[in-house]
Amino acid sequence: MNIAVAGLGLIGGSFLKASEAAGHSVKAYHHGDRPDLSFADIVIVAQPPGAIAPWIRANEAAFKEGAIVVDVCGVKTPLYREFRNSGMGPGARKWHFVPGHPMAGKEVGGFANSTPDLFKGASMILTPYPYSGRAPLDALERYFRSIGFARVVYTTPERHDEMIAFTSQLCHIISSAYVREGLAKDSAGFTAGSFKDMVRVGAPDPEVWTELFFENRRPLLEVLSRYIARLESFRDALENGSPQALKAGLQEGVIAKKAISK
Repeated sequence: MNIAVAGLGLIGGSFLKASEAAGHSVKAYHHGDRPDLSFADIVIVAQPPGAIAPWIRANEAAFKEGAIVVDVCGVKTPLYREFRNSGMGPGARKWHFVPGHPMAGKEVGGFANSTPDLFKGASMILTPYPYSGRAPLDALERYFRSIGFARVVYTTPERHDEMIAFTSQLCHIISSAYVREGLAKDSAGFTAGSFKDMVRVGAPDPEVWTELFFENRRPLLEVLSRYIARLESFRDALENGSPQALKAGLQEGVIAKKAISK
């Protein structure tokens, strides 16, 4: 396939390298470049969240007929709604827009950290419009699997954002709060796997992640509030000298963990 990648950070760079390794013909462009898109069967838009819609609108005249345009933003509802309400529905365009989100990444960003195997075994989430049809989705599935993705998951943008608030964004917030503990600076020699797991994503790009958190504000607030309530129950058990309540909370965690493992 002929692939264009717009944006050469960690994700865009990895799409470039993975596509080349899989034998696709690829052209890649930095943010701000004037790209040649007339050749591309698939256009991967790996721009900062707020730049995706403007980039697509600025370049849509250059998409070839039948081209499939996929973004990789971690929040789907705002972008999905913007294009749905813009008069770009069935018959209004000759190219396809399919909102997407690769479930892959690192705690460090930038092209220098991109790799051709970043997507190996990962999920690619798509939130297509009801009128998309199977042809572009089948083409995307073939492409994504060719560069290492193990599965393509279809869902609604609302469900995506609810789940990502829990599986990704909440983790970054927890880790950021954890590494700010004053004891962390003296942790050398006192750490093992649990500490490393907790701090791995504790230093996200503040500019990008602030934008993502506010784009997904409502689902993130809901899951964060539930998490805080569970923490408070542990604190209350300790303050009230109630080992029974603490044990009950831990037992609930054991049961929940087993359910996740199934």
